[in-house]
Amino acid sequence: MPKVILQISYDIRPEKHDEYLKLVEEMKAHFVSEKKKDYSVYEQRGKKFSYVEQFVCQSMEEFDALEDDQDERGEELVNRLEGLLQEGKSRYVTLAEVG
Repeated sequence: MPKVILQISYDIRPEKHDEYLKLVEEMKAHFVSEKKKDYSVYEQRGKKFSYVEQFVCQSMEEFDALEDDQDERGEELVNRLEGLLQEGKSRYVTLAEVG
């Protein structure tokens, strides 16, 4: 089955950077440890305060279930993140494995 990758990229307000790094640890604990998702966060090289979250799904069905599988804790973490974003904007990219 082809894998599906969801990437969410955004810039963090510089004055909120320390708060963001603490939030990342909470998000990893929730999505990886509790929800058992293949989830990671990356800092973009050469672009300060710019990050990419990545979910790797083993199938289209798992990808489609990401939003349905959101719980109260996950929603609270996402809402906190949105308050740290530069201009409140994020960009989404969905990649489907070929072959």
